[in-house]
Amino acid sequence: MKDEIIQNPLVIRGHTFEWGTRTYLMGVLNVTPDSFSDGGEFNTPDAALAQARQLVAAGADIIDVGGQSTRPGAAAISIEEELERVESVLQLLRQEIPVPISVDTTRAAVARAAVAAGADTINDISGATFDPDMLPTVAQLNVPIVLMHIRGTPQTMQQLTDYQDLIGEIYQFLESRIAAALASGIDSSRIIIDPGIGFAKKYSQSLEIIRRLSAFHSLNCPILVG
Repeated sequence: MKDEIIQNPLVIRGHTFEWGTRTYLMGVLNVTPDSFSDGGEFNTPDAALAQARQLVAAGADIIDVGGQSTRPGAAAISIEEELERVESVLQLLRQEIPVPISVDTTRAAVARAAVAAGADTINDISGATFDPDMLPTVAQLNVPIVLMHIRGTPQTMQQLTDYQDLIGEIYQFLESRIAAALASGIDSSRIIIDPGIGFAKKYSQSLEIIRRLSAFHSLNCPILVG
């Protein structure tokens, strides 16, 4: 996470994130059977804890726990199944690791339960567009949120990669989601943006986004890239 424009630090569970001083590292921990990078490897609490400890030892500043695969074509699961995957893991991690914990979810009910279980931050790959209750819930919980750019859903996004103005369209989407978050009562210091590398993007488009990250600085939010 880095944005050279942001001046105000964000404190999460006693850890201060001073945007612009360095790049912060997020360790991704998928407790799923089908994620594209580590699906099936860490979907028990003990395995998840061992991996989280390794990530922290390797320098991760925050651990991001996901219970719903968002790889291209991934099948949707029920709220109950998502909760079953993440709640016990979050409870265990909260007891055992010192760094902040993020939960990767697009569902307000999961976000609420995750925070109760020990999560500190919500990472919503839909930019809080899939669930109309997400932004009001995050405002009520008073936690930071990551708003990511996507088109369609994980099932359809790779057929939605045609842009007239790639950077401009992502910028407009993120700008609108920031406005929606602010209107819901989320403080500007708690909003992080993500241009969505690989989500409704071809490889060449993802590379262009990385090359042109500075185009998003004027949104005045820290940027997550992953």
